[in-house]
Amino acid sequence: MATGLIALLDDVAGLAKVAAASLDDVTAQAMKAGAKAAGVVIDDAAVTPRYVVGFAAERELPIVGRIALGSLKNKLLYLLPAALALSLVAPWLITPLLMLGGAYLCYEGTEKVYEALFPHRAHQHEAAVAGVAVEDVQGFENEKVSGAIKTDFILSAEIMAITLATLPDTSFWLQAVILATVGIGITALVYGAVALIVKADDAGVALAADDRPVSRLLGLLRPLSPSGAPSGADRLLRPVTQGFGRGLVYGMPFFLKALSVVGTAAMIWVGGGIIVHGLEEYGFSALAHAVEAAAEAAGHALPPIAAAAEWTVGALGFGILGLAVGAALIPFVQHIAAPAWKRLRGVSRAEARHTS
Repeated sequence: MATGLIALLDDVAGLAKVAAASLDDVTAQAMKAGAKAAGVVIDDAAVTPRYVVGFAAERELPIVGRIALGSLKNKLLYLLPAALALSLVAPWLITPLLMLGGAYLCYEGTEKVYEALFPHRAHQHEAAVAGVAVEDVQGFENEKVSGAIKTDFILSAEIMAITLATLPDTSFWLQAVILATVGIGITALVYGAVALIVKADDAGVALAADDRPVSRLLGLLRPLSPSGAPSGADRLLRPVTQGFGRGLVYGMPFFLKALSVVGTAAMIWVGGGIIVHGLEEYGFSALAHAVEAAAEAAGHALPPIAAAAEWTVGALGFGILGLAVGAALIPFVQHIAAPAWKRLRGVSRAEARHTS
């Protein structure tokens, strides 16, 4: 009996070692896959804040929370099972689906450029596509959140595809755990950063108005008397913290505007890159080779900043191609896709009323 108990304990210890090794493997693979997807993660963080710009301060964090929840649903409920299923039964579908998503990103980003350059025509296009303008504040917020979640879906699909492509031949369940780990970790990283960005101006207001920064910090550890006079350390550091706070207040609107521009550009160059790499997989490699050649030439021309020059020229090349795709899709969506979709919805509603 003792021998059986010892054998059982040995088996348990062996299982624990296997579980620990599996956990280490999950962590290592998740970190490796997350590093591979870092470019898309940065693009995701740059894209999202533009959906929050323009709302009241008290609605910023709830909107970020709604988008983050939608992002988690995208990754865990839809993309994770879809990626695993497609990798098992129809891996050939992954590339064309990603290319469709890339085309959507190109369209969305180019539409923003179109609105900046030709606002009147862009409003006509939006009215023709949307049909009914959103007039109430809640409807406008819902529309923005919906748009952000749709964009996140495409970027998340790219992240999950990159993650899946970096995984070695492992078991189905280990792949699922790694994909879930990457999805949750990246969502927390991206939307935590977005929350900090959109609330930085509020933090600036608090810092600019605080005449006791050191005492306030110590007050987090022990109760602080509200009537206490500023200490010497407060008077010493107060100009620095208040100046930094005022800098945040004045600088964040410009930073958010710049981030909105970067986010729009990111949508276009990521979408263009997805399409170009997809075409390369089907044997149409001329565009990819042209962009790579231009990027390498820029790196050779500017040796001190070769890496930055190559990245910039590569992103610019993908962005130009993405703009071309988006520019072609704008009239297609307005004059063909949107009317066809409205007719289809009208027929579906008519059939629903007839059957009811």
